[in-house]
Amino acid sequence: KTTYGAGRYLLDTVKGADLGTLYDKLVLDFNFAYNPSCSYDPRWICPLSPPANHLALPIEVGERHAE
Repeated sequence: KTTYGAGRYLLDTVKGADLGTLYDKLVLDFNFAYNPSCSYDPRWICPLSPPANHLALPIEVGERHAE
């Protein structure tokens, strides 16, 4: 299953999705990702990011379990 075509939003600091760094890599919690409002009603306009911000590869995420 893939995400909504216009993408999902992730606010890295407002909701605490930025978990800091681990081994010099940024760790984000995608549990805080959400669909834009236009994904719920076709009458709503979606603000799309500029093409320079698009990624040409899938971001495959899974669950992170504390050991």
